[in-house]
Amino acid sequence: MKKLSTLLVSILASITLSSTAFAAGGGGVTLDEPYINMSDKASLQNGAKLFVNYCLSCHNAEYARYNRVAEDLEIPLYQLKQNLMFTTDKEGDLMKTTMPAEDAKDWFGVTPPDLTLVSRVRKPNWVYTYLRAFYRDDSSPSGWDNSLFEKVAMPHAMYELQGVQSLVERLPIDASGKIIDKDKVELDENHTLVGNAIFELSHPGEMTPAEFDKAMADLTGFLVYLAEPAIMKRKTIGVYSIAFLLILMGLCYLLKKEYWRDLH
Repeated sequence: MKKLSTLLVSILASITLSSTAFAAGGGGVTLDEPYINMSDKASLQNGAKLFVNYCLSCHNAEYARYNRVAEDLEIPLYQLKQNLMFTTDKEGDLMKTTMPAEDAKDWFGVTPPDLTLVSRVRKPNWVYTYLRAFYRDDSSPSGWDNSLFEKVAMPHAMYELQGVQSLVERLPIDASGKIIDKDKVELDENHTLVGNAIFELSHPGEMTPAEFDKAMADLTGFLVYLAEPAIMKRKTIGVYSIAFLLILMGLCYLLKKEYWRDLH
């Protein structure tokens, strides 16, 4: 019994420490929360377009199929073929890159990971912050680095949209991952705050910072969908299930009153 109690205490301590580390962004960072509406098909469609145009050239999503994505996101098949598929792909194919894994490892030093489950492994807040945290670093082999994932092998695939930014400073955070004295941080139109890092925009991109943040929220939402396609229907089924249980509870209450009326 004593051993069991000790084991339970150890497990609870591990969970507490893990939760604290995650809240702090895995140590020394904080995470931004995107606005994601899984019922907003236009947002998810835009996320799918960004994924195909900027991510699928290197990364796989080999647990997802084009036709399932089109069906769930209400994308007409002709638009799917014109805008989201390579010419050699078929509607029922898995979403896989044409880049050979060996070549990718030679170029980047590591094989780009499959992104189907990235939002479940890393969580949406991490993905959203990571996508916006690239900055120019001439000492890096790719010329880029990321304040959330230091020494990352991945170059900034969407720099044309965001522009080129440089890291100014990392703000101190407390044990819960919140920026200390955040209300005292002053930013102008050339400076942005991503997580707990301040960046200076040296070369503007095709999008304003607000537009790029919205685009990355759309992309994050699509990655959330990829990790669990059933989420599109699960929430609807949940609403109907709760409604059914409420109606059933009402009927049971009326039945109970009827039974008690006969007893009295």
